[in-house]
Amino acid sequence: MALEVAVKAAVGAPNILGDCPFSQRVLLTLEEKKVSYKLHLIDLSNKPEWFLGVNPEGKVPVVQFDGKWVADSDVIVGILEEKYPQPSLLTPPEFASVGSKIFGSFVSFLKSKDSNDGTEQALVSELSALDDHLKAHGPYVAGEKVTAVDLSLAPKLYHLVITLGHFKSWSVPESLAHVHNYTKLLFSRESFEKTKAAKEYVIAGWAPKVNA
Repeated sequence: MALEVAVKAAVGAPNILGDCPFSQRVLLTLEEKKVSYKLHLIDLSNKPEWFLGVNPEGKVPVVQFDGKWVADSDVIVGILEEKYPQPSLLTPPEFASVGSKIFGSFVSFLKSKDSNDGTEQALVSELSALDDHLKAHGPYVAGEKVTAVDLSLAPKLYHLVITLGHFKSWSVPESLAHVHNYTKLLFSRESFEKTKAAKEYVIAGWAPKVNA
């Protein structure tokens, strides 16, 4: 039985996979664990009735486990690890929060209208901390094999690279060689290729937030 999975559809293209990093995290986990699933693409500007019926909050991603729809990528990934323990994607607890502040720092910098407000420096310092960690423990956060923390970071780093390049002509400093190597490794995984949103849909997804 394939799992039913509802994720964001692309902005302006309801039949194409959209740009939600939390949806992609769930899809990456399913792909890495080789779990078969049936995808429902949800147009967030025009949510279908059945979707609001099973998920009144209307958030994505949601996955159906044993007849019950479950939201929140953290919860979903935890259940997948429990139900499909092989291959294990468990991150050692001491590494579980590595990189956890990068996404928030990235969003603040992306939305920032003032180049002196410290948001760029805050992001660089989070990325530098990740670089130091990878230098000591890499190539992935927990060493040689990919774990849940990498699958959470990968979509966020993808969004960071695309949107900061597009809206701010900004890129990750060359000096952070381990971060560059890490993103290359993640983005070239077969699971990532299969589940990523096209660049133009990532840009379209963020445009309203950047221009707000």
